[in-house]
Amino acid sequence: MSFMKGDLLTKTRKLVNGLAKPQPVWLKAMEQAPPATFPRPDGKLKAISLPEDVYIKKFFQKYPVAKGHDAIKISAYDPPPARLFGLRVLELKEQGVPEEEAMAVADMEYRKEKKEKKKAYARLKQIARLQGKKPPPNPYPSAIKERQALERKFVRERFSSPEILKIVEKIKEERRAERFNGAAGGGF
Repeated sequence: MSFMKGDLLTKTRKLVNGLAKPQPVWLKAMEQAPPATFPRPDGKLKAISLPEDVYIKKFFQKYPVAKGHDAIKISAYDPPPARLFGLRVLELKEQGVPEEEAMAVADMEYRKEKKEKKKAYARLKQIARLQGKKPPPNPYPSAIKERQALERKFVRERFSSPEILKIVEKIKEERRAERFNGAAGGGF
C-alpha cells in the first residue's frame, strides 16, 4: 500500500472503491468523525535553542574540560556548571549589566566556587587524617575522573578475561606469522 498516499481512511476508501476489499464496518463511522490530522514538518526539524545556549558555548570554549559533565543527571538536582554560567549571565544582563561584564562576573563566580570546593575537600581530607581514618571520596570529582572510575572495571577486566586473552594471543600469533613471512619473502 506504499503507492497510495494519505491516511488510513483515504487508503481504505480507495481499496473499497476499487473493489479490492469489502467495506469494513467501521468505515461509515470513521467518515462521519474522521481522526484529527496534524501538520507535518517540511522535513527539517527546528533545533531547540534556549536563550543561555550562546553563553554555554562560550563557556565550553573557555573550559573544554567542563564538557565532561553530564547535561542530564537524573539523580542530581544541580544543573551542570555551563548551564549555571549561562543562566547567571542572563540574570545579570536583565539587571542592566553589559554582556562583557556579566560574563566576567559569572566566570569569576564559577572559578571561586571551584576553588571553594577544592578547599572543602582538602579540609575533609585533613580532618580524616587527624582522626586516623581513610580520607572520604571526593564529593566534587572532575567529570573525567568520574567516567574513568566507571570504566576502571572494564580496563582491569581486559587483563584477566579469558576471552580477551585468547584474542590477544591470536593477534600476537598473526603478527609473528606476518613477520616470519615478511622476513622469508625477501622484504618485498
